[in-house]
Amino acid sequence: MRTAHRRILCFSGSLRRRSANTAALQAAQALAPAGLELVLYGGLGGLPPFNPDVEAEALPPEALALREAVGQADALLIACPEYAHGVPGAFKNLLDWLVGSLELPGKPVALLNASGRGSDHAQQALAEILRTMSARVLGGASGTVALPGAGCSRDEVLRSPGRCAELRALLSALEHALVAGTSSL
Repeated sequence: MRTAHRRILCFSGSLRRRSANTAALQAAQALAPAGLELVLYGGLGGLPPFNPDVEAEALPPEALALREAVGQADALLIACPEYAHGVPGAFKNLLDWLVGSLELPGKPVALLNASGRGSDHAQQALAEILRTMSARVLGGASGTVALPGAGCSRDEVLRSPGRCAELRALLSALEHALVAGTSSL
C-alpha cells in the first residue's frame, strides 16, 4: 500500500547563520521517508514586528506568505532554541502573526528539541503557546536530538548514526501520526 505524500513545513526558531536547529531540520530533510516532503521556511528574519492594528488593516506580504505556507502544509515541524528559559523573540513574533489566522487551528505540529543541554522550558512554553493557538501538538511525534550546539552543520548531523536514527524515528512517528490522523498528547 502506497503512503500518501505529506508536505511538512519546517520552522527553525533561530536566526543564527550556523544554527543547530536549522542543521537538524536540514538533516531531517535529507533523511525524510518518501511519504514526507520537508520544506524549510526561510522568512523568519523578514517578518515585521507584529502589530494588531496592522493586521486589522491589511497583512504585510511577509505575514501573508507565512500564513499561505502554513495553509499549504499538512503539518509543521518546529526546531526552536531556548533563550532565557523561553521562546526567542523572533519566533514568538512569527507565532503572533499566526494567532489570528485560519490556517493554524487544528494543524498537527511536531517539536524537535535540538539542544544537548535540554531546553525543556522553551519546549514546554512553545507547546503551551501552540495549544492555546489551537494547533494539535503531536507529543508522540516530538522529541530531542541532542546536537553539539551553535555552529553545528547539516553534514555533521548526518555523519552521526545515532542522531540520524533519532531523526528517522521522529519522522517515522510524525508520518504515522499523520496517516493515523491521531496525536499522542
